[in-house]
Amino acid sequence: MSVDFKGMNILITGASSGIGRQAAITYGKHNARVIALGRSQSALEMLDDDLARYNCDVINVPFNLMEFNLIKDMEEKLSERIDRLDILFLNAATFRGLTPVTHIDEKEWNETFAVNLTSNVILLKLFEPYLRKAKKSQVLVSTSDITNQKKPFWGLYSASKAALEQIVYSYAKEIQSTNIKVNLIDPGDVNTNLRLKAYPGEDKEKITQPSDLSEFFLDIVFNQNFANGELIKYVDWLKSTKLI
Repeated sequence: MSVDFKGMNILITGASSGIGRQAAITYGKHNARVIALGRSQSALEMLDDDLARYNCDVINVPFNLMEFNLIKDMEEKLSERIDRLDILFLNAATFRGLTPVTHIDEKEWNETFAVNLTSNVILLKLFEPYLRKAKKSQVLVSTSDITNQKKPFWGLYSASKAALEQIVYSYAKEIQSTNIKVNLIDPGDVNTNLRLKAYPGEDKEKITQPSDLSEFFLDIVFNQNFANGELIKYVDWLKSTKLI
């Protein structure tokens, strides 16, 4: 697929590993300026090294999304480097483990909702003015089909993602007359550290690899086939491409 993101600013959360890292590499390869936000400084430096071969302009932002009081400071520092955002990819998530509902403690609850929900609301609030400055802009928000599976022990993670989905659907309606389009994306079962934590004995070769998602990431951005406020599933996209 021939796509050129030259001149575009793309902010990706959770960019230090897994799905977010692959998104950063994918868009960086196609000439975007990547603002890579992640918790691991060393992992972001490795990402920077990988993108250097494509002459990609990278802004690394080591950051813990649970530090709500510092998100505004982070945005103000970024404002010295960028004046707009073309794509905001809210991908970061945390998974505290499989826990019976009655065993969830307050710290687990607060950390999960802090990263998976609250930080995303704050980021939308702070970066919406940047999105409005672009001719057209796209928000992508990662979710999971676990919200529909009604599995035991997944209550905490599933609840945080279900709440995030409702925020996104509401936001999509609120901005439908603007230049911004927002979609949920479900990448499916992907070989990431988060998945390994939930399924340590799984054969990782039999599930989607982060690198498999590259064409998906390229195709869903600014694609008129997807309306504002849609849930875009990788498995459905893959089936549709095989039919062409």
